[in-house]
Amino acid sequence: MCPAESSAVDSSPASTVVPLVTADEAALVALARAGDRAAFDSLVRRHADGLYAVVVRLCFDRDEAEEVTQEAFLRAWRGLPGFRGDARFFTWLYRIGVNEARRRADGRRRGADVVVESLDEQREHASRDRSIQPADRAERADLRRTLDAAITALPVDQRAAVVLRDVEGLSTAEAAAVLGLHEAAFKSRLHRARKRLRTGLADHAGQRGAS
Repeated sequence: MCPAESSAVDSSPASTVVPLVTADEAALVALARAGDRAAFDSLVRRHADGLYAVVVRLCFDRDEAEEVTQEAFLRAWRGLPGFRGDARFFTWLYRIGVNEARRRADGRRRGADVVVESLDEQREHASRDRSIQPADRAERADLRRTLDAAITALPVDQRAAVVLRDVEGLSTAEAAAVLGLHEAAFKSRLHRARKRLRTGLADHAGQRGAS
């Protein structure tokens, strides 16, 4: 998933100095800041799937998530000259994407029955373990749908905290940086979100037990 602006553009000679596939992020960012489109495309390839996985859980719509992810990379490319490196590139990029997704989600209420399939679930469909019994597979699918619905029902700021920390596995420091929060404030938001999730899951379990 590459920004349209970075396609069909010759890379600068600087990109031949560092093998882009094995270059560390700091080297790629330095090249991209100097105008090297190939280096930026390499950054896009490294982070597109992860950013999309976060954004799609905030947007609820795959097409819109694609647009938001694309827009985030375009803004990152245009903003690179002002990127001082105070934060890691990926946290800066994720912040751009999450802020755009939250902007679109603000004021738009969705029912708890909206379910967003994660990228991990898509891969599971493509390479399903045949040794798992159908009943177990159905139970796992039901649990995943219940968890997705509970996450979907969270306020967008709490949802972002859960998605970054618990779904995508960012560290507390990384997730806090993405959301522009001090770690203590992030932990408080995540605690409230997890508490709300537990309540939702408990309610679902009680409904199933009563049926």
